[in-house]
Amino acid sequence: MLARQIEKPAFAPGALTGLAIGLCLLVVAAQSHAQTAGEVEFSRGVGFAQTPGQTPRTLGKGLPLREGDRLTTSDGASAIIKLEDGTRMTVRPNSELVLTQYHFKENAPDNSMLMQLVRGGFRAVTGLISKNAPNAAKVQTNTATIGIRGTDFDARVCARECGAESAKVEEKARPNAVLASAKVVNSRGEVNATDASGTRRRVVDGGSIYPGDLVETGAGTNAVLAFRDESKVTLGSTTRFRVDNFVYDEKNAGEGRFLVSLLKGSVRALTGLIGKANTRNVGYATATATIGIRGSGGDIVCTGACAGEPDAPGTGLTVYAWLDSFTVSPCAAGSQPLTQGGSCNATALQVLQAGQGLYIPPTGPMQFIANQPTIDAPRPDGVVVPPKLFSGDNVPENSEGLFVFVRDGHIEIATANDILQLGKGEAGFAGLGGETRRPNTVPRFLDFDKIPLPNSKNPLLVSVLNESGVKTGGQCK
Repeated sequence: MLARQIEKPAFAPGALTGLAIGLCLLVVAAQSHAQTAGEVEFSRGVGFAQTPGQTPRTLGKGLPLREGDRLTTSDGASAIIKLEDGTRMTVRPNSELVLTQYHFKENAPDNSMLMQLVRGGFRAVTGLISKNAPNAAKVQTNTATIGIRGTDFDARVCARECGAESAKVEEKARPNAVLASAKVVNSRGEVNATDASGTRRRVVDGGSIYPGDLVETGAGTNAVLAFRDESKVTLGSTTRFRVDNFVYDEKNAGEGRFLVSLLKGSVRALTGLIGKANTRNVGYATATATIGIRGSGGDIVCTGACAGEPDAPGTGLTVYAWLDSFTVSPCAAGSQPLTQGGSCNATALQVLQAGQGLYIPPTGPMQFIANQPTIDAPRPDGVVVPPKLFSGDNVPENSEGLFVFVRDGHIEIATANDILQLGKGEAGFAGLGGETRRPNTVPRFLDFDKIPLPNSKNPLLVSVLNESGVKTGGQCK
């Protein structure tokens, strides 16, 4: 009788144990090399952070957070987290937020942040990732993607509970007014703006321009500014352009003001409703002359002496009308141009009809010209302005979908079908059907949110006071 051959195992028992230990060590090593995202600064109530494949960790002050963590809060709970790039977020009650991707290294060109808001909401003050690159930080929801452009904002994924919160607020909803004078559209290259306090920021398409802002383009760059009164101004390459005074009420356009300065470079200007209602209230100032646009369009080029630079052959101020008429008031010797708070010589007023131009050299007499200056930028009357840059719509506060309120900065809400751009003080909405709308009023559940802001110095005190009915200054008004 033949003896049965016994097959030996491919691995001895000890080898299997060693393999299992090795695999565990590999998992631990991979987890230890995962990008550190930040830590919890404050927590209240029951909440957890869970790395995929691991046991949930209770949210508490000092708890480290890693890329891939899923943060959840229960009813009445909240947490403030601080990420490595300086971003701070208050995760609201009954919320679920996933740190899907987080890569940050100081001065690195490929920093990025991607989060998923599954339910609930948060209040955020973003950090270096979103400020240094306009497309590096995003938040995804089941309704839309939020593009963050260096911003202070709130986001809520709402079912019926948001409307119920608003119903408990006694105050009336305030208008969802657009504070920006203009928004950038159809830009090519990098555009920057510096506000009256000297703070510089990068502006991409949809970004807001406010009174006092100095807008600058670099070499090979151009951009169109679409103003609320339907004026459009194309900025050419290497241009410095300032919005001195812009006031507009669609119910009384004739009382509006449109006063700007071309400090250097070139613009292609098309007047809007303010100029059509009252031509005296529109003015373009340079160091050489002030220019009035009378329901028309034209080009202005300011170089050399006009731009406050050393004189060079062929430099100065060139004005050319390609639609209707312009008026030009040269600044006589010793007069004070509008860029310095004064006015130029009105007695030397020149009127240009379509097809006519005027050249004012650094020295010598003015010269009438018939040739249009060459500007490598589109005429603004041929640029289509995206819809809903400024217009509002009726959005009930009990609507289901994504609501966003921007306290400062720029947010883009993008769905598969639509895009909505929001600036400082603006609220927006993305519905379950993929539509985006700008509510006529700021939703009260956002405007009077009782959850502390992420930069609150004492979030526990703010929470207790708000729950007791004591109003604090941490509301997004």
